[in-house]
Amino acid sequence: MKKQQLIDDLEASWQELKDATIGLSEVQMLTPGMTGNWSVKDILAHVSWWEEEALKYLPLILQGGHPPRYSVMYGGIDAFNAQMTELRRGWSLAQVRERLDLTHQRLIEFILDVPEEQFKTETRFRRRLRADSFGHYPLHTQAILAWRERIT
Repeated sequence: MKKQQLIDDLEASWQELKDATIGLSEVQMLTPGMTGNWSVKDILAHVSWWEEEALKYLPLILQGGHPPRYSVMYGGIDAFNAQMTELRRGWSLAQVRERLDLTHQRLIEFILDVPEEQFKTETRFRRRLRADSFGHYPLHTQAILAWRERIT
């Protein structure tokens, strides 16, 4: 896979996530229960903080380093997600959307500067990028679409 193909796939998946929220009212975006007790706003905040994690650890991976384990740092990924949810629970929908868009743009800009060889084969870099972005978005896109079906 070439870098541009990966970016195109990533952006298509990103747009599907964004499109899944089109037409939702602010009340719907803020209503808990979309996934567990999370609202759509919480899901978007969640996607954003995982892109932030990518931006934090992908440079380390490129340098040959290993990110710390979430099980050691936080007690697991679920515990990390719970901690981040609480940190961002008070954010407005506008703040979450702004952070989401800015973080995504930063991620794309970062990827553009990554050497092409990181995209030719299955590297640790690609695995982490997939986990924190284009492999992650569809899970939440489908959850939002399923929730929309339930509420209509």
